[in-house]
Amino acid sequence: MTSASLPSQRVRRAARIIAGGGVVAYPTEAVFGLGCDPRNGDAVARILSMKRRDVAKGLILIAADPMQLEPFVLPLAADRMAEIRASWPGPNTWLLPARSETPRWLTGRFDTLAVRVTAHPLAAALCRTYGGAIVSTSANQASRRPARTAMQVRLALDQPPDMILAGACVGSDQPSCIRDGRTGRMLRA
Repeated sequence: MTSASLPSQRVRRAARIIAGGGVVAYPTEAVFGLGCDPRNGDAVARILSMKRRDVAKGLILIAADPMQLEPFVLPLAADRMAEIRASWPGPNTWLLPARSETPRWLTGRFDTLAVRVTAHPLAAALCRTYGGAIVSTSANQASRRPARTAMQVRLALDQPPDMILAGACVGSDQPSCIRDGRTGRMLRA
């Protein structure tokens, strides 16, 4: 690894906060996300409380690499997985069958989990430094506009995250599209 590819001090700090059970706001392709360790039920509950979001709705996980998602989802047929992998990295979220051990606080009332390999360099660096997939849900209260800047994150939430990883949202003006991995059907454009 060259010094240019080493994570910055603030990315390392954000990854430590996530590993320690904290919540970090960070930029993605379109909006700021709230992230935490997806296996930490207390951290996920804190995000749901910050957003005033019902656990039954489920959450999205982002990763720097498809392998980081494998502990949470089951693979589909080779042709379906080829289409999904060809859309990554990028603002393409896919619903894939959840593994039986995937926590319900991630899947909500569904048997699938929404997953994406991010193309945002800072979000990808955070996943790589943390060493796995992280929760990625928009940094806003339910039914309100998502935050696109660090300042908007501060204003959008009654309870602040433990850290805001400042950076620009780049790559898209709209949240990621969501498609059913089994059929390819578009669920959110």
